[in-house]
Amino acid sequence: MDPKAFRVAATVLLVRDDPFEVLMVRRHSKATFASRLVFPGGVVDPDDSDEAWLPLVTGAESLDAEERTLRICAFRETWEETSILIGAERSPAPGGTFREVVTAAGIRLPLDALQPFGHWITPDAEPRRFDTYFYLAQAPAGQTAIADGGETVELEWRSPAQEDETLMFPTLMNLMRLAGSTDVASALQAASARPQVSVKPTLVMRDDGTALVTIDSDAGYPLTEFVHRPL
Repeated sequence: MDPKAFRVAATVLLVRDDPFEVLMVRRHSKATFASRLVFPGGVVDPDDSDEAWLPLVTGAESLDAEERTLRICAFRETWEETSILIGAERSPAPGGTFREVVTAAGIRLPLDALQPFGHWITPDAEPRRFDTYFYLAQAPAGQTAIADGGETVELEWRSPAQEDETLMFPTLMNLMRLAGSTDVASALQAASARPQVSVKPTLVMRDDGTALVTIDSDAGYPLTEFVHRPL
């Protein structure tokens, strides 16, 4: 595999009210983004694009195959990392493939429950590159987030306005974007109205040797540069 080739991924900003919070997970020390606090998500699996999913989803009519695959990936990764199944009244019992879990739960994944929120492509200079689609979704009531103990070792519901400069640039920017809303309804409305701009950061070296990650201002994020922290 070309080390410069990117991997397509989907991640979810799962939000709830009273107070307005977003769910974040911490990776274990040997996982991708080791020990980092990120939103639940991961790379697309071949099964995510299987047409056998069609009877198990709703809202697919207006989506092309690529977008349908990304959203199924987002549902799956959220379930695998947090035990939360968006669209279900309660967390189903684990076991089997994700499709088997959904089938056993007797539900259909509501693909339109995911609102596009951002799209970031890792800079060419990074050794590991991701083409990541961020989605926003309301956390279902009656389900408790639980770390899977494998990729994720800790879960945290946090205020989007809580500052944390240790976060990776895309995570921080999407958290700051979310902080522009005050509740789930306003966040979903803002995301729906916002033009979707693909963001491909550029690495820039200052004269003093500081490496910066920069993005275009038309991406619509509150910052356009950030001190580079290698993946």
